[in-house]
Amino acid sequence: MTSRKFFVGGNWKMNGDKKSLGDLINTLNSAKINADTEVVCGAPSIYLDFTRSKLDAKIGVAAQNCYKVAKGAFTGEISPAMIKDCGVEWVILGHSERRHVFGESDELIGQKVAHALESGLGVIACIGEKLDEREAGITEKVVFAQTKVIADNVKDWSKVVIAYEPVWAIGTGKTASPQQAQEVHDKLRQWMKANISEDVANSVRIIYGGSVTGATCKELASQKDVDGFLVGGASLKPEFVDIINAKA
Repeated sequence: MTSRKFFVGGNWKMNGDKKSLGDLINTLNSAKINADTEVVCGAPSIYLDFTRSKLDAKIGVAAQNCYKVAKGAFTGEISPAMIKDCGVEWVILGHSERRHVFGESDELIGQKVAHALESGLGVIACIGEKLDEREAGITEKVVFAQTKVIADNVKDWSKVVIAYEPVWAIGTGKTASPQQAQEVHDKLRQWMKANISEDVANSVRIIYGGSVTGATCKELASQKDVDGFLVGGASLKPEFVDIINAKA
């Protein structure tokens, strides 16, 4: 059994300005953060440089998306090369808002994962079912298909974190119960064992996202296959520190 370092990502989404994010960064810099937890903040692309320059080096920074090539005529896009040039070491890919608000396909997300990893970025790759899919009983089918497209594009799993985010729980205030989260995380690990390798299944961190708060984080963190969180709204508030320290 490989020990997996607890991982907490904050996804700021399209929120904040220099003043409010500067205040949040000061809070994080002065907070007592469990050294056994890896922390990464996902900043809007226009604030990546600002965030990386202000945030303590012990906290990582992620872009919230990127494109599948290094440069070119792709108006409005950013590349892994640009992200790295800002000193940023992670990118979030395949978030449900990218999939369902902006229509990104599994295929495109797979191509982005491949290029980001080839460029030396760490990838927080998101998967998760919608409410109608869960109600139809096809949760596993959906998340396995999404995971397969990611897996087909990964050579080095040490740079990948899988974020399971049931879409029906994102920003809705509904959280999957700790048992529901554990069940899917366990099934994902079994899928990885069967389709990638036992080593990868045991070492890859599978984190949970979907209305994680200071109130829900401790019980979720106690589940054996929940290796951390991808936090949305609460990552913009001081309670993010409580979530980071859920395992402390």
